[in-house]
Amino acid sequence: MSDNAPPDVEKIGKLKEAYDKLVEQIHTTVIGQDSVIEELLISIFAGGHCILEGVPGLAKTLLVSTLAKSLSLDFGRIQFTPDLMPADITGTEVIYEDPETKARQFKFIEGPLFTNLLLADEINRTPPKTQSALLQGMQERQVSAGGHMYDLPSPFFVLATQNPIEQEGTYPLPEAQLDRFLMKVVVKYPTRDEEREIYKQITGIAESNPEPVMHGEEVLEIQRLVRRVPISDLLVDYTMNLIRATRRDEDEAPQFVRDWVQWGIGPRGGQSLILAAKARAALYGRPEVDAEDLQKVAPAVLRHRILVNYTAEAAGESPDTVIGRLIEETPITSSPKAHDERLQRVLQ
Repeated sequence: MSDNAPPDVEKIGKLKEAYDKLVEQIHTTVIGQDSVIEELLISIFAGGHCILEGVPGLAKTLLVSTLAKSLSLDFGRIQFTPDLMPADITGTEVIYEDPETKARQFKFIEGPLFTNLLLADEINRTPPKTQSALLQGMQERQVSAGGHMYDLPSPFFVLATQNPIEQEGTYPLPEAQLDRFLMKVVVKYPTRDEEREIYKQITGIAESNPEPVMHGEEVLEIQRLVRRVPISDLLVDYTMNLIRATRRDEDEAPQFVRDWVQWGIGPRGGQSLILAAKARAALYGRPEVDAEDLQKVAPAVLRHRILVNYTAEAAGESPDTVIGRLIEETPITSSPKAHDERLQRVLQ
């Protein structure tokens, strides 16, 4: 890195080195899952929460706990069940008696939500009331109890898991709540070579213990750095064109969207897409966003924000299908209105 490089460019170069070390440490415990690791780190460094969807036995819990160790973050896990109450996760007030004065007062006992990295296991198995308590903490970084607000630790991330194959007796998150998650990451089966290595490593006697690569304050600094990564007006317009094309009533919507999509993506989806693309660019050591960053993160950022209709489901189509076709068919150009507005600013 040149001594004359701008401060952010130098920091991004160092972040690329730290990212490579992080992936190396995670792979001492977790075999494969490269795209999942990348998307989780993008979500964390963008300051967002994440849903992991995959069948049981794919090492989701191990991956998240290893990630916490590599980042020197406090790790907590909640197994969501139908009888779980909001106070079970946020904490509760109890009567406390001072041993010296014998005076009694209420004291707040923190729940498992008070951690840096929380694994919300099978979030769709708990009733909406408890889901809402978690989502309030995610959004506001605070919990309320007894008329008081308590700040959650910083940094704070929720990585929630869902089992896609058993839906009986579950409480699916409404679309408005799903929209609070930056990404929905699909955890797939390992390749043949990866699965062979899993069998050899996990059934042996060797133990691995990932070493910390950074700590919480560095994670916060990276989040601030990510927001400073520039993106051109051209790519902002490209993002807007992608998002608006998912809305069946917009003029920009192609015919397949009108046929398949029941509800499209709101502005928060576009904001999330740009923020995730900035995080990916920084992790790859590039000082600004390019189109590839937007296209690579688009499925994970947008798939849970699109609701397809029965016609699409009957034809075997999915939100990923819609996103893939939109990326293929949407040109990287500015809208005429945006071009005219920028031209007027230049002339002024």
